Amino acid sequence: MSENFRSSYESNGYAVIPGVAPAPMVQHFLAIVCAQVNQRSDAFMSAPRVNAKPAYEFYSYRHHTTMGLHWGLTSRMVDLTGRRLAPSYAYFRVYQKGDVCTVHSDRESCEHSLSMLLGYSDDIVWPFEIGQQRYEFADACKLQKANDFGDEPSKEVMLNPGDAILYQGCNYRHGRTMPNPNRWSAHLFLHWVDLDGPFKDWAFDRQQFPPMGDFKFPESVSQN
Repeated sequence: MSENFRSSYESNGYAVIPGVAPAPMVQHFLAIVCAQVNQRSDAFMSAPRVNAKPAYEFYSYRHHTTMGLHWGLTSRMVDLTGRRLAPSYAYFRVYQKGDVCTVHSDRESCEHSLSMLLGYSDDIVWPFEIGQQRYEFADACKLQKANDFGDEPSKEVMLNPGDAILYQGCNYRHGRTMPNPNRWSAHLFLHWVDLDGPFKDWAFDRQQFPPMGDFKFPESVSQN
């Protein structure tokens, strides 16, 4: 699979990965997040930013289960792409009915991006769309967000829970221009950078982690 995947990924800017994670794992992961969100909705609810309605969303820095899943998938992405990748960040969002995702390209931390579908409330596939034109990063940054791709040809990708599309987010415009037909849909966006590429300094999204410490045991424990 890796050789065919790499060829498609390099030539088209994207490749689909059916069942990137086992269905039971995806279901359990979404159930854990749903329970946590419902317990503390005020902590996860954001004001309208990309749509007219609020959304449940969070960065992986705030949710270690998501960070673990992201980091755990890194070795598979390395194998599929043939690149030395490091995770930058992951992002969880629940879109509401009627929401769209405007056509856009991504910032430096999103050199290699994985959009994973976690679940639909009504089991109606909401197409992911990606443009067919590759832009240099500097040129992509000059483009405004849009409601469609204009004259640029694009492809629709149909994802079911557990499926994902890996795409070069800094170079290809993407979005979901059709209004979400479900009452809600849950998505996880995972991003990596190439440690041999131009955005290597964006590994771990330049987050500051605690310094490595020492494991100190209580004296009573160390004597046993």
